Amino acid sequence: MRKNNFASDPDFDSDFGTIAAISTALGEGGIAIIRISGSEAANIARKVLYDTRNFETPGLMKLTSLIEPDSCEVLDRVLCVRFKSPKSYTGEDIVEIHTHGGILLARTCLQIILRNGARIAEPGEFTRRAFLNGRIDLSEAEGVLGVIKSQSMESLRASARTLTGGLSEIVREIYQEILRVQGNLEIALDFPEGVEFSGVDLREVFAIRARLDDLRSRCSAGILLLNGVRVVIAGLPNAGKSSLMNALLRKHRAIVTEIPGTTRDVIEESVNFDGVPLRLTDTAGLRESGDLIEREGIELAKNAIRESDICLWVIDSSRGITDYDVKFLRENHEKNHGANLIIILNKCDLQDKPEISELASEFSDLRKIFISAKTGAGLDDLKAAILEISRGGSVLDFGLNASEKQMSYLDEAIELVNQICGNDLSDPDVIAGLLNSARHCLMSMLGLEGFKNNEELLDSIFSRFCVGK
Repeated sequence: MRKNNFASDPDFDSDFGTIAAISTALGEGGIAIIRISGSEAANIARKVLYDTRNFETPGLMKLTSLIEPDSCEVLDRVLCVRFKSPKSYTGEDIVEIHTHGGILLARTCLQIILRNGARIAEPGEFTRRAFLNGRIDLSEAEGVLGVIKSQSMESLRASARTLTGGLSEIVREIYQEILRVQGNLEIALDFPEGVEFSGVDLREVFAIRARLDDLRSRCSAGILLLNGVRVVIAGLPNAGKSSLMNALLRKHRAIVTEIPGTTRDVIEESVNFDGVPLRLTDTAGLRESGDLIEREGIELAKNAIRESDICLWVIDSSRGITDYDVKFLRENHEKNHGANLIIILNKCDLQDKPEISELASEFSDLRKIFISAKTGAGLDDLKAAILEISRGGSVLDFGLNASEKQMSYLDEAIELVNQICGNDLSDPDVIAGLLNSARHCLMSMLGLEGFKNNEELLDSIFSRFCVGK
């Protein structure tokens, strides 16, 4: 694939030409949209369309014909529309041709456009040009990708909030707060003789940290919504883990037998509960084993538990609570106070609810739910508990999309502000330096610093987009 070397100057089209791509999914449908962007977009459209009168009117949809320029043969009746620079998605001249939705027709239209002066767009190149031309910032670009990839309504809403500037607005507000505090410190640095420095008002810095922490929670929620909340089903062999997986999915996905150790690999499936996407993971039963393959599955299970957002520890209530169950619960209860741990007492259909005094005394704060994976009893209570943990005080309702790179910049900004909050700093120069570095981290979150000249970084961001976007 040819390597693009975009310039930092927004007016890069003269060097990198006019691009075109099919912007709708390939397949038979009502319409297909072929998009052209660049300084030659209108001229190319005039060559491949039969009638472009009134073409100069931006935003006016015109009925015309797609032709083969060499023979003037009409190939389709189409609609076309022009968006003039700079008021377009990319900031350049854009022409869209709407053909009927045949695969061959859309490809033929694109090939004709390419033969008449355009080149094929790289993945994400339209959005990349929008970023480089200042039409969107990096967070809004992530919002575009999130809207495309969303698989639940909650994820779609989080992406839409980011796309419409929700993340950018908060970051810019925090940036201005830091700038104001930093500015007051700079006065003490610039006029040391006329101004007595009595120390930074930590209340202002703590307020900034609180806003950064809140932003991080919202961005983390957005990541969960986009990638799915990781729910791991774990427990001893034959506790009913695979049966629970199948019951939650409402389909036969995991193999269920009475032979201990049947599940030896990690099985993952996606499911949607009330708009919240979940990644359900069935794991091998945890026990001491001499079987090499089973031991490998057990290690995978332990890794999945460590990386999970929620762990469902399944106990076969018909055979009682084992020492291994208690050992696992103690270890994980100590790590996170059991905040994301649910005890599942399965097979309650085989007998009356068993005595759980062993659990009630030591693990009184843990959620305990009686279910029958076989009959479905208790599954609604389990789903409600999973959603309660997932939403975490409704933070998912305010989620925002952010990439791992953006999260790293946000974490760095929080760490810099924490250095001020956690130390008795009296040197205004040091404090101003920390605030300045935090401010630059926020600029980097929006792609306002150092991004337009960093080709490798831009490639890693926009290569995740489809060709037509």
